[in-house]
Amino acid sequence: MWAAVTERCDEILTDQNRVRDCLTALERRTGVQRHYIISGALCIIALYLIFGYGASLLCNLIGFAYPAYASVKAIESRNKDDDTQWLTYWVVYGLFSVAEFFSDIFLFWFPFYYAGKCVFLLWCMAPVSWNGSQLIYTRVVRPFFLQHEATLDSVVKDLTGKAKSAAQSATTEGFTLLSSDKNK
Repeated sequence: MWAAVTERCDEILTDQNRVRDCLTALERRTGVQRHYIISGALCIIALYLIFGYGASLLCNLIGFAYPAYASVKAIESRNKDDDTQWLTYWVVYGLFSVAEFFSDIFLFWFPFYYAGKCVFLLWCMAPVSWNGSQLIYTRVVRPFFLQHEATLDSVVKDLTGKAKSAAQSATTEGFTLLSSDKNK
């Protein structure tokens, strides 16, 4: 795993991109090597996740911003594998977010919760074949979905019908109110 992560980091630090350009400028101004700049920034982020106010926001940005960017890049590429990788991530991220919503009142009290959550989300998006989203999807989500697919389809169909009916009723009611106001 570390080899893949290190390789990807070296790629980002040496390829022609904005990150490399910013790091080169920082390196020139400070005289500090880019690996130390990155290590320092990661330490500051880790400490902030542990002790900082707004760690939840930072953790959610880490779990959302890069995957959103990578998803757009995947959509625009011709490669189908990266689309599957990021769709899998979003399924696991969505399930995790729903589970967290209901358990957040308890999890908030655990020390280093946001640091752990951030590590979990990074594992889910790691550029390795055994990343978290792949493992959770293949071992938990997919078997559950395949076992209950017919029931889930029925529930989704029923909810979709009810949502359409509610939207039509609300629209009709709104137009009725608007037309009665104009007639006054």
